[in-house]
Amino acid sequence: MTPTPALRLAQVSVAFGSHQALDSLSLTLASGEIYALLGPNGAGKTTTINLILGFLAPDAGGIAVDGIDAVADPLSARARTAYLPETVMLHPALTAVENLRYFALLAGRTIDRERATALLAEAGLQRDAHDRRANAFSKGMRQKVGVAIALAKEARLLLLDEPTSGLDASAANDLSATIRAAAARGMAVLMATHDLFRVHDVAGRLGILRGGRLVEERATATLDPPALERLYLEALAA
Repeated sequence: MTPTPALRLAQVSVAFGSHQALDSLSLTLASGEIYALLGPNGAGKTTTINLILGFLAPDAGGIAVDGIDAVADPLSARARTAYLPETVMLHPALTAVENLRYFALLAGRTIDRERATALLAEAGLQRDAHDRRANAFSKGMRQKVGVAIALAKEARLLLLDEPTSGLDASAANDLSATIRAAAARGMAVLMATHDLFRVHDVAGRLGILRGGRLVEERATATLDPPALERLYLEALAA
């Protein structure tokens, strides 16, 4: 039996007035796969994420998360999805452990302190930060708590929107390791990004959006970094 894809987009289109934001986008992610969605501002990356999350309804096409119709039943699809925006918002007065337990509870899951600390460590947050308040956390630390929340939720799909924006090289490396660890647990990862270096470092496949259309799709293993940059620039100039 063919495994159920973690994410399937089938000929998805959406327009805002006269602007065609997405035009017949089709995309499939298997469990444990890391896929990078590339494109300039306005290409349709964030629109794609908002459609998957059910914040927008497509004009045409279908969206399924772990086999759940995300258009007909967005709440059930969202229950299988975790989302890390560019800036992860945590309760500033709560510690990392408290934030994790709180957001897990909102997702309908009760976890004890031992489980919370194990998930935070798995997400790469140093142990001396587990009981520190989030108001002093860097962006990279916030992202690690966000990934731990996704692990606690047992999400089948993790959506990342410009995850390395504003991170230094060390924090970006840590995030790449965290993403790979999540995928190793069977979570599919869709990351919308401009960071070509990280794409080559972490993603198994990539797609390039231009004007709402998927104009290129490749396995990253077939491209070295200079070839990836050429492909990206040529796809946007075509």
